[in-house]
Amino acid sequence: MKKWLKKYLIWFAILIFIAIGFLWPLPNYIEGPGDAANLSKIVNIKNHPDKHKGQFMLMSVSIAQARPFTYLYAKLNPYYSIEPEEAVTGGQDMKEYSKVQQIYMDGSINSAIYTAYHQAHKAVKIQYRGIYVMSVMKNSKFKNKLRVGDVVVALDGYHFKSSLGFIKYVKQQKYGQKLTVTYKRNGKLHKVTEPLGMISKHRAGIGISLTDDIQVKPAIPIKVNPGQVGGPSGGLMFSLQIYSQLTNKNLRHGQKVAGTGTVDGLGNVGEIGGIDKKVITAKKHGAKIFLAPYVKPTKYILKYEEDHKTNYQLAKATAKKYAPSMKVIPVKTFDQAVSALEKNK
Repeated sequence: MKKWLKKYLIWFAILIFIAIGFLWPLPNYIEGPGDAANLSKIVNIKNHPDKHKGQFMLMSVSIAQARPFTYLYAKLNPYYSIEPEEAVTGGQDMKEYSKVQQIYMDGSINSAIYTAYHQAHKAVKIQYRGIYVMSVMKNSKFKNKLRVGDVVVALDGYHFKSSLGFIKYVKQQKYGQKLTVTYKRNGKLHKVTEPLGMISKHRAGIGISLTDDIQVKPAIPIKVNPGQVGGPSGGLMFSLQIYSQLTNKNLRHGQKVAGTGTVDGLGNVGEIGGIDKKVITAKKHGAKIFLAPYVKPTKYILKYEEDHKTNYQLAKATAKKYAPSMKVIPVKTFDQAVSALEKNK
C-alpha cells in the first residue's frame, strides 16, 4: 500500500509540474514569426480579379503570454523574443488590446484603399467621422467614462475635420476647465462632461491617446477581410494588392512578394515592429522579395529604434543571417515600391 501511495504521489507531482510549466501565466509575452496570408484571398474587387501568378503576402507576428516552458523555449530560440507585458499591451487588458489592434487594422485597410485607388486614378472619397479612443490615462477625469473603441465626434458641440482640430481645440482650454465630449458607442451617441486634467507640464488635456476614424467610399466596390489579423502594419501590402488588381499590372512577375509597413493617404510608408520575425515568416513561406520601410538612420532615430536598427537595417541583417537568398528592398513611398517591383523581373 505504501509503495502504491508513493508511486501515486510521484506521478501526481510530475503532472503538477507539467501543468505549471504549460499553464502558469508569467508577466511577459513571447513574440515570434507568425503567418503569411495570400492577399488575393483577402481582397475582392468587383470585376477586377487577380489574374497574375505569384502572391502578395501579409506578414504577421505571433504574440502569446509566456508560460514557464514556452519562456524557456523562447530563450533558446533566436527567432523569438520575450517582452514585458507593459511593452506589448500598453497596460491594457487583452480585450482592450485586441480592440485597439482591430481599430488599427481597419484604419490600415482604409488608408490602403484610398492610396491604391488614388494612385490607380480610380474615383474614391474619404469621410472623416471623428477620433477613436485608443487608451485612457489612469489620472484622466474621463477614466471609466470613455472607453477604448469609443468614437469622439465633438467637443463642446464643435465638430472638426481631423484629429488635429480636436487637439488644437483642447490645447486652447485651461486646466480644470470643464469640457463636454460627445462620443459614439455601439452606434449610439452619448455625452460626458468633466474637467480637464494636467497630462504634462503646463498642458491640460482629456488624457486619451487617439487615432482618426475615417471611411473610404470607392466608386468600384471592394471587400477586404483580413480575418483575425490586427495592427496597422499591413497597409503597404494591402495597397499593392489593391492597386495591382485595379490596374491589372503584373507587379509580382510570378514571385512571392512579402513586406510590411504602414501607408498613409499620401502614400508614405511608415515603420512597424517585429520586422525581423516577419522576415523569418517570409522565408518559411517561400518569399524571394521583402519590402521594408526605410528611414534615414540618424543617431537620434537609432537611439529609439528596436535593437537600435531601423526597419530596413534589421530586415537586411536578419535576411543575411537566416535568408541569404531573399532580396530586401527599402521603400519610403508607395510609388517607390511599385517602381522597384516593376524593375524586379
